Amino acid sequence: MEGVSVRKIKKICVFCGANSGKDVAFVNAAFHLGKVLGKRKIDLVYGGGKLGLMGCVSTAVAQHERKVLGIIPSAFTVNNLVGETCGKEIKVATMQERLVMMMELSDAFIALPGGFGTLEELFQMISWAQLSIHNKPIGVLNINGFFNGLLSFVDHAVKQEFITPRARKILISATTADELVDKLQAFRFEPDPALSKLKWSPSSSQKEKLDLTLRL
Repeated sequence: MEGVSVRKIKKICVFCGANSGKDVAFVNAAFHLGKVLGKRKIDLVYGGGKLGLMGCVSTAVAQHERKVLGIIPSAFTVNNLVGETCGKEIKVATMQERLVMMMELSDAFIALPGGFGTLEELFQMISWAQLSIHNKPIGVLNINGFFNGLLSFVDHAVKQEFITPRARKILISATTADELVDKLQAFRFEPDPALSKLKWSPSSSQKEKLDLTLRL
């Protein structure tokens, strides 16, 4: 990365499945990502609990003596539905509050394989970056081609002129954890000149709350 400006990343939020998936490579990659974050002295923000890939990555980060923060809706903690969070836990009232807090407390975002929830979180962060609500890097760890179809669809949407080439650059991808973290650190945000002029409330706790449910 010689000659490239490196972004300082202290905390990465990881979105991933509460299941382990069919391919054992997903579990191995989640553990390895946690190991890479630990070695690079990067703390973890995630959705809490210990199920599936979420449990794998959080356990690995904790084993390498980095801080782990789980942000979890209170509904998920009833009857120990998702298991015990590995590290500090913050309970929130809603899924949307959870995502806003993840955005505010993280320096970058990584998506591992997962289902609808993972995809919703990933694209919400991309949409908010497009709107200049944040300027933080976002990437997918494309294990064994898991995200190939998704990336192809995004490129198709660019060709059909629903996503601009500028906005396409928001979504980073790599096949290894080290490569992905390197790309996140080298990321340079290119705001849309029109959308960057939008005025957003700096805090959802203020009287005039920011409506972050907007999607393009």
